[in-house]
Amino acid sequence: MTERTSQRTPNRRLAALIAEAGFSNAGLARRVDQLGVEHGLDLRYDKTSVTRWLRGQQPRGTTPALIAEVFTRRLGRRLSAQDLGLDACAPVYAGLEFAATPQEAVDIVAGLWRKDTGNPAELRRIAFTPAGLVVPSRDWLIGRPDDQVARVPAAEPPPRVPPQSRGRAAPPYPPQTAAARARGGQEPGRRVGPGDIRALRSVAELFHSLDRSYGGGHARQALVRYLEHEAEPMLRGGYGEETGRALFAAVADLTRLAGWTSYDIGAHGLAQRYFVQALRLTQAAGDRLYGGYVLVTMSRQAVYLGHGREAVQLARVAQQGVGPAAPAAVQAMLHAAEARAYAALGDARSCAAALARAERALEASRPDDGTPAWARFFDEAQLADECGHCHRDLQQYRAAAQHAERSLALRDERDTRSRVFCRVVLASARLALGDLEEACGQATEAARQTADMRSVRAVEYVRDFARRLEPHRDQPAARAFLERATALGVPVG
Repeated sequence: MTERTSQRTPNRRLAALIAEAGFSNAGLARRVDQLGVEHGLDLRYDKTSVTRWLRGQQPRGTTPALIAEVFTRRLGRRLSAQDLGLDACAPVYAGLEFAATPQEAVDIVAGLWRKDTGNPAELRRIAFTPAGLVVPSRDWLIGRPDDQVARVPAAEPPPRVPPQSRGRAAPPYPPQTAAARARGGQEPGRRVGPGDIRALRSVAELFHSLDRSYGGGHARQALVRYLEHEAEPMLRGGYGEETGRALFAAVADLTRLAGWTSYDIGAHGLAQRYFVQALRLTQAAGDRLYGGYVLVTMSRQAVYLGHGREAVQLARVAQQGVGPAAPAAVQAMLHAAEARAYAALGDARSCAAALARAERALEASRPDDGTPAWARFFDEAQLADECGHCHRDLQQYRAAAQHAERSLALRDERDTRSRVFCRVVLASARLALGDLEEACGQATEAARQTADMRSVRAVEYVRDFARRLEPHRDQPAARAFLERATALGVPVG
């Protein structure tokens, strides 16, 4: 691989870290090559390559970030390419850092928002990185809430009030200056208050509703623009401890949703980065329970992408992190996530045990037990949905059909996408049980609802059913489903 030679002075920072890590030149090269394999790269570095880096040559492409990750794993602290005296070219791990301080977390997540609004197509091509799940989840588990998040706003002279405006009520915040815009939206002097937090929560409710009913692609870009233009100035403004932690909690919720909607449109690498940053924001908020919810979300994405072992680990870390005193509905959600991961691995025994724990926990839940608002979605309908998915993945089709039918009977009609998923699970179970007519009828209804949404996941569910239908495609019911789905614009070929 070609190297750039713009830096000719010896790289003393890299040399010092090699000595600290106890690497030989050949050992470092081997570890970089091995990490490259995890990302589908054939690098073939050797001890001569490392010698060139020490002499000041700069490796191209993603290699600086890979070298930094090798040292991060070895030394147990997050290191960037710049820490090693290397240029950060095309950083594979950008956005996966678990920041050391709240303001560093703001810098990282705000950078994601800006890049997402500026060039979303490029970010959507970022690959999901299973190795990138390890460090953030570990750091969250062993970390503690930040000692201080309060910020004193930077001083700025008060705006001059024209004579004709004297006596009128002043606006709550000064208008954003050109200098503030140049700093990425920071508004010196802005004070954040309870009204701002309520506004963030209200906006989150709106976007959550749009996502559930119309899919992640419907308003994702509007959500990210809102985070960039409204949430970032608040995070960089002034606030006390209580307001600051509430602010970080509200922004964590919106950032998780940005990841969730990215996941729903198939932008998995971008979604992973949003989830990691949402996890870090929960630490600044001091909200351990919501951090567990973020990890459950990450576990679900890992299941969807076929990384069952990582999904189990994430669910277990969430359980350990929130502790046994968490509200029963939260405990049920965590156990159900673990069950889904075991089902993806084909481990029926462990899955059944996790589902039993989820059922017992949900039975113990009470309306006044302190369940957070975001966890109230986990009810009997949701648990039945989880059971249906688990039994389908384990090829226990009769049980899958029973649970899917129960979930559809209980599920709110406004939860359109969840109903599509559950209906496809039911269709797949009915197909496996030999009821072709019923299966195709359910799948046709799922395709009809999918056509009105912008959700890659919903399309993939319907396509999965079409693949299962392949041995029966010459049957009239199968042909009718395939023709109807195609007419609706849902690709099933």
